[in-house]
Formats: sequence, C-alpha cells, structure tokens
Amino acid sequence: MSELLLRLESLAGELPQRTETAIVLTLAAYFAGLRLFAWLRSPAWCPPILLASCLLALCLALLPLDYAEYRQGVEWLTWLLGPATVALGVPLYQQVHHIRALWKPIALTLPPAAMLAAGYAVGIAWLLNASPQVLASLAPKSVTAPIAMGITQALGGSVSLLMGALLITGVMATLGITVMARGWRLKDERIIGFALGVNGHAIGTVRAFEIGPTAGAFASLGMSLTGVFTALWLPLMWHFVG
Repeated sequence: MSELLLRLESLAGELPQRTETAIVLTLAAYFAGLRLFAWLRSPAWCPPILLASCLLALCLALLPLDYAEYRQGVEWLTWLLGPATVALGVPLYQQVHHIRALWKPIALTLPPAAMLAAGYAVGIAWLLNASPQVLASLAPKSVTAPIAMGITQALGGSVSLLMGALLITGVMATLGITVMARGWRLKDERIIGFALGVNGHAIGTVRAFEIGPTAGAFASLGMSLTGVFTALWLPLMWHFVG
C-alpha cells in the first residue's frame, strides 16, 4: 500500500492535469475499498463505496492534486453512470412476471415514498435556515446519481453537495432497511428489494443483489421508478413553491 501511495504521489506531481491520475486514484480507492470490505467481513453498515470514498478523500487531501482537476479527469466515469443505470433493465426484464402481479401496490406506494424522501430532507434543512442552494442539493438525494445530477442542476443546487448527500442517504437507507427487515423478520425479497431501491438508490440496489436476484430486480424497479417520478414532479413543485 505504501508503494502504491508513493507511485500515486509521483504520478500526481508529474501529471497534475492528466486524466490518468484521476483514473488511477479512483480505481485504486475502489479496489482497496473492496479488499477492506471483505476484511471487515462485509458489514451492512459500511459498504465498499463508503470505504472507497473515504480512501479517495484521504488521497486527495494528501496528494498535490486539486479537486477541480480530479473531477475533470473522471468526467467520463461519471458519464458511464447513465449506461450502468440503463443496464439494470436486464434483471428487471427477468423478473417482469413478479412485477406484473404486484403493479397495484407498487403504484400506490411509490408516489408517497418518493415525495416523502424529498420532503423531509428539504423540510429539516429549511428549519435549520439552509440556503436555497443547499435545499436544491438535498431534494433529489434519494434518486440515482445520473437523474439526480440533472434535477439538481435544474433547481440551482450544487452537484458536489448532492453527491455527498447521495452517499449518506444510500448508506443510511441500506443500514436502516437491513436492521428493520431483521427486526420484523421480513423475508420477502420483493418487499426488501423495492424498499432498498426506492430509499437507497444505487447503493441499496447493490445490497439487494447481494440478497438475491428477485430483490435486485425489485430494487432496480424501485430505483428507476423513483428517478422518473421525481424528475417529473420535483422541478414542477419547486417552481410553484420556490
């Protein structure tokens, strides 16, 4: 690990504006997060993406690499979030027979869940006298990143603040749903997966696929429908309220 950090520091010093620096940092943090996650025996409260994010933040703090340069270098990785989200349609199609059987409860539960996810975050921030930019950044925190970034920019929020909110939301939602499912002895993968997708977006969906393919498919459904529904109603509501 020390040799890797020395190599990264040398690379960052020699090529501060090169895309390769950002790519090496990102991949190194990701794989290190996976190794650390396995070493910790895969705790639900600390997913690999959280560990990787902390490691990456530490590297950016220690190395002579400006965050703006790093962000510019990983723009193409951010672009890949879109195709990755679309690819979730494959397990969704594989479980379409289960989805058809439960379309009524899905249609009834999704709108209030998506609206509450945005409403309580904005409400708490508003009570704490947060600025309009902070409010706009927190509103789409339960939506998958590619859609949430577009919503935040349309509302006038900060993408950087949004990404932090997405990370915290995904981790806390995954932990909370896992604990509640165990406490209530809930074993239906369809319900658990849908709850993880609606509340925990991509992080929750990853956790759902660890549970099983059915949970993963319903998590993909919940995440996708939450993103589409929020993209339709949130900017309109923001216009009237704002």
